[in-house]
Amino acid sequence: MTDIQRPRRGSMAHRPRKRAISQNARVYWMDSSDKRVLGFAGYKVGMAHVSYVDDTESPTKGQEVVSSATVVEVPPMVVYGVRCYRGNDSAGDIISTDEKIIKLLGYRKKPGAKPVNEQEVTDARLLVFAMPSKTGFGKKHIERMELGCGGKDAKEKLEYCKGLMGKELRVSDVFKPGEYVDVVTVSIGKGCQGAVKRFGISIQRRKATGKRRHVGTLGQWHPAYVLYTVPQAGQTGYHKRTELNKRILRISQKPEDVNPSCGFPDYGFVKNDYVLLKGSIPGPAKRLVKLRMAARAPNAAKEVAVGFVSTAPR
Repeated sequence: MTDIQRPRRGSMAHRPRKRAISQNARVYWMDSSDKRVLGFAGYKVGMAHVSYVDDTESPTKGQEVVSSATVVEVPPMVVYGVRCYRGNDSAGDIISTDEKIIKLLGYRKKPGAKPVNEQEVTDARLLVFAMPSKTGFGKKHIERMELGCGGKDAKEKLEYCKGLMGKELRVSDVFKPGEYVDVVTVSIGKGCQGAVKRFGISIQRRKATGKRRHVGTLGQWHPAYVLYTVPQAGQTGYHKRTELNKRILRISQKPEDVNPSCGFPDYGFVKNDYVLLKGSIPGPAKRLVKLRMAARAPNAAKEVAVGFVSTAPR
């Protein structure tokens, strides 16, 4: 009989536990009536300790709070086009004609695109690319992605996106300190692991079956097959994960304020704008991280007063 204090192991929400298709994870954008860009992308740097004063957090209202935080480097992103949608299908792309942008995209000539019937457009999103070459960890190739945009209707979204074409986006243009964001990224990969590490099942007694790190039973006689809910060995880590409501403690354009004397372990030095997120996020250092406007923000954004930031190396 199942112990009510120790229910089944492994969350059913994290199925199937297979490898992510790409580190450039897909993001599901929420609708917003505000005319703004709904997301940004950066690279995970490492962890820090931060002290701040916040009047909204209970039970420490008005008192100094010391918390762990994650540093995310966010170099500027370039808007190279607009993707139009008709329902759930693409209605065509509007690509920038700037020669510098075309060269960065790797096109030999200006790409030809079919004309877009703006009367049929039901949604519009920005086509952007991140430039990891501006960071210090050695990645060279640009990474393309879509960013959702908010607006009252499709026409307003399309006009807003077209107005940003060819420009550089900074994280301070999208988010502000104190705001809540959702983090979409790919977790650390750990290869093929057994059921104990993969699902946290109990280790058997030494005299039980002659084996210890295995599942006690694969299931009942009827139905006479193994259910997908049975913990078994398989891929562990390298999964796409979305964590909700990570609070932005600081957005800064001064990387020298956060760099330790010898750089961050496995990363190096921050060279661009950076974001301090309260708590931890999935993935190793250098992993692409996408920030999305919070779908279920607990309350209105309110800036906090950040004191010291400690980034002592391990």
